[in-house]
Parts: sequence; C-alpha cells; structure tokens
Amino acid sequence: MAADSVFLDTNVLVAASAEAHPSHAMAAGLVARLVSDRVPLVISVQVCREFLSVMTRQPLGAARALTVAETLATLEGWRQPCAVLKEDDAVLAELLELVRKHDVKGKQVHDANIVATMRANGIDRLATLNAADFKRFEDEIALEPLVS
Repeated sequence: MAADSVFLDTNVLVAASAEAHPSHAMAAGLVARLVSDRVPLVISVQVCREFLSVMTRQPLGAARALTVAETLATLEGWRQPCAVLKEDDAVLAELLELVRKHDVKGKQVHDANIVATMRANGIDRLATLNAADFKRFEDEIALEPLVS
C-alpha cells in the first residue's frame, strides 16, 4: 500500500455519511478533498464492522438508525473509493508490540488495532475526529488535518 494513503477512522465515515451529524461538513469536506487530490483512501475490516454497528444504532445527531439494508448500501458506497485492508498475522504482531510499548488497555485496544493495521500496511496518515484517542501513537502515525 502506498505511504501517501490515508486511513479513514470509523468516525469519519459515520460523520460523512450522516448529514445530521455535527461533523458532517468537516468529514465530507475532508473526504472530498482527498478524493479530488487522488489520495488513496483505506479502511479496514474493523472499520467496516464498527460502521455497521454505529449506523444501525442511530449515529450522533441522526434522526434515526439506518436499516440493515440502508447501512449495507452505504458501506458498499464506501468500498468504492476505499481499499479494505485485511487483518492478518502481521497486524497482530504490530498490535501486540503497540500494546506492550504504550501500555494499551480496555477499549483503547481498538484504536491500537487501527494503528497496527496501518503500520502492517505501510500507511502513516490517519483521518479521525478523535485525535486525542491517538495521541499516544504520535510517534507512529501522522493525523490528517480536519478543517471545516
């Protein structure tokens, strides 16, 4: 995978997909800019799983949860511009190293898994609405600026 690729966190996909989301314009703008600049976009199986979970339980600011069919169709739409990275032994090895190095616990393991997936695939740029969640990994990855 190209080093100039940008990994999209679940919250960016959710915000860009839900027009009522408070960060919709910012997330949609970021994705539009990256696509316009021909930056390769990537997500992972984890992001797809989290997206299905969030969108079917009423995302932030949304009037309602999407149906399963609506959520699957929306996710399929994301699979067009995004490559989906697999989780394999290399990702697990990276995850275990990150957990050790940064003393990662509890729900923070999910964020560490995103970073592990990125590292195993040679990606160092992450677009997320939760920069604070990834602060501990600032020596591992760069955050893609989100501007409105």
